[in-house]
Amino acid sequence: MRRSSTKLCDGQRGFSILEMMLATILLLVGLVAVAQLVPASILMNYRNRTDSSALVFAQRELDQMLDQPINPPANQFMDALGNTCQLGDPTVTNSVQGSTVTTLNNQAIIVFNSPNPPLAPTNGYGFTYSDPNDPSLTTYDVRWAVIVTGNGSTASSKRFILGVRQAGGNGYFQPITLDTMVEK
Repeated sequence: MRRSSTKLCDGQRGFSILEMMLATILLLVGLVAVAQLVPASILMNYRNRTDSSALVFAQRELDQMLDQPINPPANQFMDALGNTCQLGDPTVTNSVQGSTVTTLNNQAIIVFNSPNPPLAPTNGYGFTYSDPNDPSLTTYDVRWAVIVTGNGSTASSKRFILGVRQAGGNGYFQPITLDTMVEK
């Protein structure tokens, strides 16, 4: 009986077990690295969606403020959500009214908290909002300040600084700040 054997041609050779193990280890390291990116990308997607929602909400609220007459009969209005929003007292000029404001990198921003005690929203210059269309029911802290320019009884311009940030949740979420002025 004749035995059959397979012979390799000259110059051909197969992989050794050591080469296969090394290639498998390299492939596993790459797969583990890619698998770690999935949770990070999901978290970044969530934060981007939250930031986008906060920005859209802030712009909508600011638009309602800017639509009010600069010298209304009352210095407040009811927004689309039913919140009473203060627009600043025209007799108090050239000073911040409402929420606390600070400057960071030459930009005015709303102060949401301080070490001790945490700052609460100024009455009429802030509220919390939960988006009913958001499945995670994210809550936003909305605050603003008004700087009135005028002659002491009639406003000639108002500067609105509006900040929105996510309240609660895990991690730190950078507030969204919009700063604009309306003139007569």
